Amino acid sequence: MPARKQVLKVKDRQVPVTNLDKILYPADNFTKAQVIDYYIRASRYLLPHLKQRPVTMKRYPDGVQGEFFFEKNAPRFTPEWVKTFPVPRRTGKPDIRYILINDLPALVWCENLASLELHPFLHKVPHLDRPGTVVFDLDPGEGTGVLECARAAFLLKEVLDELGLQAFPKVSGSKGIQVYVPLNTLVTYDVTQPFAHMVARYLESGHRDFIIAEMAKEARRGKVFIDWSQNAEHKTTVSVYSLRAKHDRPFVSLPVDWEELSLAMKKKDSDSLYFDPESALARLDECGDLFAPVLKLKQKLPHDFTVP
Repeated sequence: MPARKQVLKVKDRQVPVTNLDKILYPADNFTKAQVIDYYIRASRYLLPHLKQRPVTMKRYPDGVQGEFFFEKNAPRFTPEWVKTFPVPRRTGKPDIRYILINDLPALVWCENLASLELHPFLHKVPHLDRPGTVVFDLDPGEGTGVLECARAAFLLKEVLDELGLQAFPKVSGSKGIQVYVPLNTLVTYDVTQPFAHMVARYLESGHRDFIIAEMAKEARRGKVFIDWSQNAEHKTTVSVYSLRAKHDRPFVSLPVDWEELSLAMKKKDSDSLYFDPESALARLDECGDLFAPVLKLKQKLPHDFTVP
């Protein structure tokens, strides 16, 4: 069927949109219009975490039950007012022209493409080798879930506390948890990835029945994988406040505080760590951006951290 076209006035831009009534999350009959509405309402908190960061869009043109693809290169039909930045390929082929979602019109334009998930880099342009954070992506193996990831997050926090580093957790909107360590200093991935790898290996050495630091999926059963490899200039991580497309219902990757994680573990209440768009927006209205310190807090990594 031909696309049903409309135009939304967003700030000072006329943003074309199509098929707003298309259902993208079938369990809740959640439409493209509702996806765009969520992102508009969350934009006050989301956009600072995207600004000047190249973004990979995970697009679901036919909804979460259809095929998806990762859009890295800005499409040929990208409006000139949507900013982009050339990022060299590791293969030496022509640069990838990544989109920068720096304002609300650009965000709405991307969401009209059914970019349900937004995956930014840890760095900002033009400094492609300078991450603002270290991230630990806690990924549950078969037989484990978000509560086991919460337990792993606390083990990680103990190590980071001993190193004098503040860390901020967020639920992934799927089964995992990500823990961010803000740096916001002149540091490169050549430093942050080895650090993250050493921390993961250190935790594995003390909790071999529960923590794994290596990639092989067949070894992850009943364990939580601490993915340290996300700390690389070619890797992206799902953005805070991004929707996820892992279920037939929409959930949000959302910051939580350590007390909430502890309470969920105590009550064995995994449901309390999943947030649909309305509950996520309600939290934002009540609590504001719990991830704001990730953008500003300056910390330095220790020079002498080694694995036994």
